[in-house]
Amino acid sequence: MKFGALLPAGGMLFAVASTIAAHAAGAARPVTQFQTSDRCLACHNGLVTTSGEDVSIGFDWRAGMMANSSRDPYWQASVRREAIDHPESTAAIEDDCSICHMPIPRYEAKLRGERGQVFAHLPFASDDKQGRQAADGVSCAVCHQISKDRLGTAESFNGGFVVESPEDPNARPEYGPFEIEPGHRRIMLSSSEGYRPTQADHIRESELCATCHTLLTQALGSGGQVIGRLPEQVPYQEWLHSDYKGTESCQSCHMPPVSEPAPITRVFGLPRQGVLRHTFVAANFFMLRMLNRYRDAIDVAALPQELSAAADSTVRFLASRAANLRIENLELETGRLRAEIVVENLGGHKLPTAYPSRRAWLHVAVRDGTGRVVFESGALNADGSVNGNDNDADASKLEPHYAEIRGADEVQIYESILGDAQGRVTTGLLTAVGYLKDNRLLPRGFDKRTAEPDIAVHGGALDDPDFVGANDRVRYSVAIASSARPFTVDAELLYQPIGYRWANNLKAYGKALEPRRFTSSYDAMAASSATTLARATLTRP
Repeated sequence: MKFGALLPAGGMLFAVASTIAAHAAGAARPVTQFQTSDRCLACHNGLVTTSGEDVSIGFDWRAGMMANSSRDPYWQASVRREAIDHPESTAAIEDDCSICHMPIPRYEAKLRGERGQVFAHLPFASDDKQGRQAADGVSCAVCHQISKDRLGTAESFNGGFVVESPEDPNARPEYGPFEIEPGHRRIMLSSSEGYRPTQADHIRESELCATCHTLLTQALGSGGQVIGRLPEQVPYQEWLHSDYKGTESCQSCHMPPVSEPAPITRVFGLPRQGVLRHTFVAANFFMLRMLNRYRDAIDVAALPQELSAAADSTVRFLASRAANLRIENLELETGRLRAEIVVENLGGHKLPTAYPSRRAWLHVAVRDGTGRVVFESGALNADGSVNGNDNDADASKLEPHYAEIRGADEVQIYESILGDAQGRVTTGLLTAVGYLKDNRLLPRGFDKRTAEPDIAVHGGALDDPDFVGANDRVRYSVAIASSARPFTVDAELLYQPIGYRWANNLKAYGKALEPRRFTSSYDAMAASSATTLARATLTRP
């Protein structure tokens, strides 16, 4: 989910404007162009390792969120919500929101001197070029044509990547990590209508991903006036402030390596060491399952089994790579059970990171010797809400950060809560001017006292001495009265890609198709909207 800065001369628009200006001045270089993924599949599917593992790039890609960025029903609903909230800025909102979700038609619109559109391309028309381009989402020709120019700079953020105009219109560079033999380059030039495979190291650098995954939005007031700025999602900056900088990249975590030599093309594909899968495992298992369940309404191209495998792979990735949990210092004293639960973030950015609808929380239950639950905090309800969470119960409130939990109505939720210009809780991205709360788990090496404002900790976690880089230690003090021993503490860290409040607030926009369709789908699937990142159990005799 991405909404950019709405700046008329910033980000990718600047790069396109420069290209247009160059051509207006009589430059001879041809303009940028893209082709849809169907031209890539013939050579980049049917890839099998010597042990028989299918590592087809095209099949992997089309079942992920990159390929389905434009189909994402939550994104569509949210764009519609923002346009309803800010009607005078509708054209700018659609243009900005298409930068990273419908990049091909948006980029080409800018080359024509036009604004990008979203809803004009829906539903996708299979016999219409722009419809096919929009349906392709973040396609092969987008990422693999991004040049090194400006990567890692502020100008590259908000989708400000640069696709250079080629010197030769019949040899447009498409970047990859491997050197390709001259003869094989000629094959691609002829089969792909003039794209030349070009070895470039930047294709595996985090700065490439940061172009679309660093989003700095501007809050809009009456008449479309800019009234503030919000770091909507900044995982790259979080990574820069961690110990992971220089040791692991976005790609090294989110593109699983093939464990043995593998070909990257079906035609003359030599086995290569260091091939990465194009599954882009991340965190949005819930949307992958929604895409599968409502595939006909959303016009999904990936096969059901591919989407199921992608969702299951995401869940496994989260369960093994996201977090650890342990219970320490479990003691009984004067009618209370005391324990400390330590949550560890295993990733190179905040947990959860990126779009602020995501949240993780502690679900803790205490059972006595008969198996009876004598205390529970953070249970997931069937509608996707968290029991005891003030924000789920009342849209105007927020659940604070806790150093110690003593009651069932207190829940430790790791989340970012947006605030508007009046200091009220909001889920409107273009209404938000900052964060009222941000206690998302920090990566190892992250110093909250030296963090720049865009990645700062907000709320009670800032002054919590037990909330530090990679860890949060939460004390629980539970009244047990005369309950029978032994006592068992069960703890789990749960995670939702789309929290209840973020989904439920869209119901106010139910007269529009996209919010109505998404909220109906969410309600039908809400009971399975969360997954477990980590578990721990400890018994005290």
